[in-house]
Amino acid sequence: MESMLNKLKSTVTKVTADMTSAVMGNPVTREFEVGRHIASGGPGMCWRIYNGTKKSTKQEVAVFVFDKKMVDKYQKFDKDQIIESLKRGVQQLTRLRHPRLLTVQHPLEESRDCLAFCTEPVFASLSNVLGQWDNLPSPVPTDIKDYKLYDVETKYGLLQISEGLSFLHSGVKMVHGNLCLENVILNKSGAWKIMGFDFSISSTNPSDAEPKYSCKEWEPNLPPLCLPNPEYLAPEYILSVSCDAASDMYSLGVVMHAVFNEGKSVFQVNKHDIFKSFSRQLDQLSRLSPTMLNKIPEEVREHVKMLLSVTPNVRPDADQMTKIPFFDDVGAVTLAYFDSLFQRDNLQKSQFYKNLPKVLPKLPKRVVVYRILPALTSEFLNPDMVPFVLPNVLLIAEECTKDEYVRLILPDLSPVFKQQEPVQILLIFLQKMDLLLTKTPPEDIKNSVLPMVYRALEAPSIQIQELCLNIIPTFANLIEYPSMKNALIPRIKSACLQTSSLAVRVNSLVCLGKILEYLDKWYVIDEILPFLQQIPSREPAVLMGVLGIYKCTFSHKKLGIPKEHLAAKSLPHLVSLSIDNNLNLNQFNSFMAVIKDMLTRMEAEHKTKLEQLHSMQEQQRYHQITLSLLSSSDVIDDVFGGSSGSAGVNGKANGNSASAPQLNRMSLTLEEKQRLAKEQEQAAKLRNQPALAPQSIKPSTPSAQAKDLTSCLLNNMTSLGSLSLTSPPRPGLIQGSTISAYPSTTPMGSMVSNGYNPTMGFQTGGLGMRPPGPGLYGGMATTTSTPNFGALTHNQGSTNTPDMSALDSLFTSNKPKVSLNQMAPPKPTPGTTATPWLNQFGSAQPSQTAPMQGSPLAMGGGTSGFGMQANPFFSPQNFSQPTAAPGMNASGGLRHSSSVNNDLKDLFG
Repeated sequence: MESMLNKLKSTVTKVTADMTSAVMGNPVTREFEVGRHIASGGPGMCWRIYNGTKKSTKQEVAVFVFDKKMVDKYQKFDKDQIIESLKRGVQQLTRLRHPRLLTVQHPLEESRDCLAFCTEPVFASLSNVLGQWDNLPSPVPTDIKDYKLYDVETKYGLLQISEGLSFLHSGVKMVHGNLCLENVILNKSGAWKIMGFDFSISSTNPSDAEPKYSCKEWEPNLPPLCLPNPEYLAPEYILSVSCDAASDMYSLGVVMHAVFNEGKSVFQVNKHDIFKSFSRQLDQLSRLSPTMLNKIPEEVREHVKMLLSVTPNVRPDADQMTKIPFFDDVGAVTLAYFDSLFQRDNLQKSQFYKNLPKVLPKLPKRVVVYRILPALTSEFLNPDMVPFVLPNVLLIAEECTKDEYVRLILPDLSPVFKQQEPVQILLIFLQKMDLLLTKTPPEDIKNSVLPMVYRALEAPSIQIQELCLNIIPTFANLIEYPSMKNALIPRIKSACLQTSSLAVRVNSLVCLGKILEYLDKWYVIDEILPFLQQIPSREPAVLMGVLGIYKCTFSHKKLGIPKEHLAAKSLPHLVSLSIDNNLNLNQFNSFMAVIKDMLTRMEAEHKTKLEQLHSMQEQQRYHQITLSLLSSSDVIDDVFGGSSGSAGVNGKANGNSASAPQLNRMSLTLEEKQRLAKEQEQAAKLRNQPALAPQSIKPSTPSAQAKDLTSCLLNNMTSLGSLSLTSPPRPGLIQGSTISAYPSTTPMGSMVSNGYNPTMGFQTGGLGMRPPGPGLYGGMATTTSTPNFGALTHNQGSTNTPDMSALDSLFTSNKPKVSLNQMAPPKPTPGTTATPWLNQFGSAQPSQTAPMQGSPLAMGGGTSGFGMQANPFFSPQNFSQPTAAPGMNASGGLRHSSSVNNDLKDLFG
């Protein structure tokens, strides 16, 4: 890679050094900047052609340079001959002015090292294009190497040479004398120009007489640069030392043959024996073989054969050649017309430009871009011709790449964007707006194209405004959103409100409706819909336009109107418009259809929202209740001590039913949730009460004598009996409210066993705490009902004395055994009422001697507690855990109490 870079660097340095050394010191460099070496041409390809620019005007030129080092090999006499010949040719070219001759911009300048002069911009010589690359830079430029002549270029180029010869022969009375490929130059536009007048011969007769030309005898000893190219010379020039205009026509025939045969002339001439070669050539020309001309197009083959005739009088002259049918090609005629435009008036030009779009597609792109486009853009200086030229320029722009458009077309279009007269200019630009927005750079769109659209919207001409409003939707997708929102839409709204034309107002609404999809939803809601309410006009067309915008906004999947806006603004506005007296029945029906659709969607959306909101509220309430109940359950567990026995029972219950809580929670009704909420409130009140410390019983020290449990039990019962007599009587059991001893699926109000009494009746409602009052049960209270501990028997009228013989085993051996039946209180006499508290314990089933479970009982699917810390009898610490009686289940608890605990624990964990 480094070697390649070094090689490239050395090549560039060498070329730059050669150019600098050749041109340095030449007066041409004072006024012109010399660029890179691009081509070669002239006699013997001795002129190097460089591109350049004029320093003062930045005008592009071509600089022809002849380096005198090329002739150092010759002696001084020959060297001087060569230089004088070259100088004579350039001087003669400078004096001649014609469109078919190469135009000289700066005359020949000589320095010690070179000759140089400047001409119009040049692409290459015809010889370079056809493959002769002598005196070209290395490597050969790609544009020359890949250049291929199109048929229209060839035809028109040969026509141009013929016209140039016609000018020389008829106008100047001059014979070129060295017409060949290297003396035909293609300028930057592709036009063929004649140069190389080194051996030209002027007529010796006066201008009004028959021209007569004196020809020099061929001198083979002179350097080749001092002699014309013999392969293109007519036979009479060598053999008879005579020439006239027909000699140039022979040279034209050889040029035509070379153009169609890749640069090869008709005969190869031996320059060392020129006379013998021409004698042999003369015999061949007299019987010219058709195979020599088989590559020449058939329609011009006969004319070429005539040009190559041995007899000069047979050869057609230049004027006749310009009129042959071969040059009547539509492309060649079009190019010829462009070259003569300066001779036409505006009417002729306008007619030509109107028909030009039919011809342009038939021409090669290179011809159109480099030959026709410059001629068209030059007409922009004539305002009257702009409406006729502009469509053709934009048609060419469609076929150009974006780079070609920016480089070749946009610089000439920019001034036209600012022209407001004639009005057709705006119309044409608006019709091609998609092309302009696609290929014009964003900065130029912002500075040139969009301001033109804004001017069209603000133009006084209603026709311009209507056309602009009709065309804007076709290219709205190409306009940047900020420009559309901040500049275009406000002008459309202004045109709608300020105009007095109904057509402009309606077209404004239609335009807005069509470009809604390119706007933001909230911009439409905040800017477009309020604007509709500002329109004062009540013509049916305007009202229908307003309805159309509402309908497009409402039904478009990207936009849509929120229900709040529908209810507050859109529907009231549409309803007020719908009853306008100017509307007919169909228009009214259209309004009502849109209004109904809006109402339907608004109803559906709001109903859905309310349903979702209600569902969310229910879900939130349910979660709050659940969390609160779980929290209150933990608090109650803490209050009641959470003994190991209760933990064992409840833990077992939880383990037996893991999935039950989810099912039961989902099956709660609203009334049940309300009851649970009340229990939650009770739990909250309980949480706010100061925690009661449980009574601690110090374990008795072991003694030799066992404790008399019977005496302790009797003392406790006597003390409780005395307290119950002083407490107010409690209500009896409500008839019909007895609770079954077995678990029930009823959420609330079911009978639950407490482990000591067969059944306990509770009314629905939560249990709570109230300040202690008189009596043993002063610390127990309920919010809605009070647990009735005095009426929890199956049969209040039972007079059976409880059998306490099961406790006989509690007596120790050192005490006389007394039967508990003997210690039992006497039977109440008939007609007397037993003490409520005694009835409570008197009806206990003997088999249910298991210790009371300390966990709170759950009722109605919720966790609830008895709240009995004030009663020492119900303190879990006051009871031991004896061995399970035979009547107990395997889990260590009572069957009916454990079942209830399991069910309730499954519900609330």
